Amino acid sequence: MKKVKIAIIGTGRIGKMHIENIANLREYFELVAIADSHNSELEKLAEKYQIPVFTKNYQDILNNKDIEAVLIASSTDTHAKIIIDAAKSGKDILCEKPIDTKIERIKEVLAAVKENDVILQIGFNRRFDHNFHKIHEYVAAGSLGDPQIIKISSRDPEPPSLDYVKVSGGLFSDMMIHDFDMARYLSHSEVTEVFANGAVLVDPNIGNVGDIDTAIVTLKFANGALGVIDNSRQAVYGYDQRAGVFGSKGQAFSQNDHLSSVELDDAAGGHLDKIPTFFIERYTQAYVDELKSFHTAITEHTEPAVTGFDGLQAVKIAQACLKSLKTHQPVVIK
Repeated sequence: MKKVKIAIIGTGRIGKMHIENIANLREYFELVAIADSHNSELEKLAEKYQIPVFTKNYQDILNNKDIEAVLIASSTDTHAKIIIDAAKSGKDILCEKPIDTKIERIKEVLAAVKENDVILQIGFNRRFDHNFHKIHEYVAAGSLGDPQIIKISSRDPEPPSLDYVKVSGGLFSDMMIHDFDMARYLSHSEVTEVFANGAVLVDPNIGNVGDIDTAIVTLKFANGALGVIDNSRQAVYGYDQRAGVFGSKGQAFSQNDHLSSVELDDAAGGHLDKIPTFFIERYTQAYVDELKSFHTAITEHTEPAVTGFDGLQAVKIAQACLKSLKTHQPVVIK
């Protein structure tokens, strides 16, 4: 198997997770460099994982002709520029979502990717979750007949910091954007119309900085199906991730993964183990499979499993939801 020489730009929480995963995928990748302009312990991180090159300037990575691919895990506001720069340097790219929060800027990014003939995969890791992928396969095989209702629940165990909320772009762009992509993935169709309701039910401070923490969105799809997504910033019982498709021949619905499948029965009733409380814990294998898929796209010169177009569509839906929330009207997506 060909090893791909890869570098990571951004070594925060997500970046460190990717470093760990790539270190365990030595037959797929050789991690040769990391870059982060803000991490004061970059040298220690490089030493821990035996990464030969570390730098505060990501351009050093792009100027290194031996590096074939980059994984961008830096802050959202840097994604577009780094993707364009990486494309111009001929690197294949895996970038965390979103590409950008502006539609026109995303189109500029996709144009640069196309012009330089490089791979761009977007980090919608939930597509690689074993539960959701199985539903996707059932729909593709026709096992459920014509999809009629798509339902997605996605609830975080606790709200993020207010500093994060201020720069995240809002619940639709930061949190529910994963579910917009999942809705397209499970339905095998495009979203044509949304209607959004939102409220501040968890933390008044989130409302004070102009965001919401609870939302329900209804969707219409090009194939005629209807959908509903609900989000909350706080589920006290853990990281709640469920989805299902109801069709003309049946339904497929995924429950939450639990820390174990053991059920305890006693005088008080039946008890299941807790569900995960952290997204990295919940999607551990999905993140690994995402990297394997990226490797396949590079080495077999195929289209990535999650394309730049997928990234664009999710942002279009997010912006339509924000408009719907403000106007209290359905919004058609063009």
